[in-house]
Amino acid sequence: MSLNVKPSKIAILFISCLFSISFFSQANTKGIDEIKNLETDFNGRVGVYALDTGSGKSFSYKANERFPLCSSFKGFLAAAVLKGSQDNQLNLNQIVNYNTRSLEFHSPITTKYKDNGMSLGDMAAAALQYSDNGATNIILERYIGGPEGMTKFMRSIGDEDFRLDRWELDLNTAIPGDERDTSTPAAVAKSLKTLALGNILSEREKETYQTWLKGNTTGAARIRASVPSDWVVGDKTGSCGAYGTANDYAVVWPKNRAPLIISVYTTKNEKEAKHEDKVIAEASRIAIDNLK
Repeated sequence: MSLNVKPSKIAILFISCLFSISFFSQANTKGIDEIKNLETDFNGRVGVYALDTGSGKSFSYKANERFPLCSSFKGFLAAAVLKGSQDNQLNLNQIVNYNTRSLEFHSPITTKYKDNGMSLGDMAAAALQYSDNGATNIILERYIGGPEGMTKFMRSIGDEDFRLDRWELDLNTAIPGDERDTSTPAAVAKSLKTLALGNILSEREKETYQTWLKGNTTGAARIRASVPSDWVVGDKTGSCGAYGTANDYAVVWPKNRAPLIISVYTTKNEKEAKHEDKVIAEASRIAIDNLK
């Protein structure tokens, strides 16, 4: 059977493919170099994973290395509550009562409603949107099965890297080389895609989850700062308060494009080092530029 294609056309197609591969390779290399320079200036480690869900194109740097989760796990905790509601195991409207002894440092929403309690749904939203530690530990203890139950939930959605070992506030030590309470930027991004855009949650629960992410109050200087103002961002941050450790992951809805998934994790080797929001924002910008 003859394909009846002239050699010159085959050559043109071959050269065109080589050019495309070379172009994207150079663009990716440029992005990697930019991240490396950013990491050098930061004097620590930066891990990045970004995915264009429309084209399937991805960008990564140290995306399979472990980083401390800090409070970023709370975004997945909220999703676990929604999955429990979907499966008729939890009731989002149930009023949860508690006393001030149940509340840890930085519990702004649960402290405000301590007299009358909060609905489980509002408590899950507070854990995500305000990083409320009281809400987090109450949900973990009463409804999820503690850190072990949280890890089990993540395994159930296909995440083999996530591990939660401790409670708030103990999980924030961020000691270099300590694998407790860690994950990888790639695993975090893929789990976010699964929960926020995939089929684990029903359309109703998924819409609620996206709304909670979009309403996060703690990420203005991180991934949100790296995108145009007319793009919609839903994110969850984490800040450990030690070793300059901070992170952010997000679903980003650009105008007239499929959603992007971005995950940026940062940490340093000096215990007293301060985290740098601008590094997260810049790493996100570089990653997004390399998805075009």
